[in-house]
Amino acid sequence: MLLKYFYNPHLAQASYLVGCEAEGTAIVIDPGREITPYIEAALASDLRIDWVAETHIHADFVSGSRELAAATGAKIAVSGMGGAEWAYQFLDANLTELQDGEQLMIGKVRFEVIHTPGHTPEHISLQVTDTAVADAPMGIFTGDFLFAGDVGRPDLLENAVGILQTAEPGAKQQYANIQKFAQMDDYLHIWPGHGADALPAMGFQHN
Repeated sequence: MLLKYFYNPHLAQASYLVGCEAEGTAIVIDPGREITPYIEAALASDLRIDWVAETHIHADFVSGSRELAAATGAKIAVSGMGGAEWAYQFLDANLTELQDGEQLMIGKVRFEVIHTPGHTPEHISLQVTDTAVADAPMGIFTGDFLFAGDVGRPDLLENAVGILQTAEPGAKQQYANIQKFAQMDDYLHIWPGHGADALPAMGFQHN
């Protein structure tokens, strides 16, 4: 399995390319607006970008998912959780909605979908297993649910967007997510969607 990390320091936004070198296929998770780095990285490693995935509906940066899919012929995988109010609006034949517990295979790399609502109702995390070398997962792409030493805010929908009575349920969901993840093996890598000083993701603005 090949893993490449991309980071936008202006937004503290992280995205990832995961490839199966044995089968020459790859997926990009939470791509930013500028898609050239992903295409160049895939070409340099002799990989095709066959899938693009999002952990949740992004409000703090412009997603490059649709443009990257159009440029590469990739399919798009998004959350199918969260109900009708949180469904993606650009559904077409190229888009797959992922449900909790489903699996997506990228060559020999397996992604298991874990519904992790709280930051947003439809949010999912993607647990990764390199089946070519192991039966157990090695890490999880956590989007804006879990950061390094912090969690995504559950109150943004209410305080920033004005959707009433969502902060407390979101906080309870985040607490449940943390309890679930605390039961997982300590060796698992956590690959979040934001890094340090991720002010837009945390709901603050620069003055």
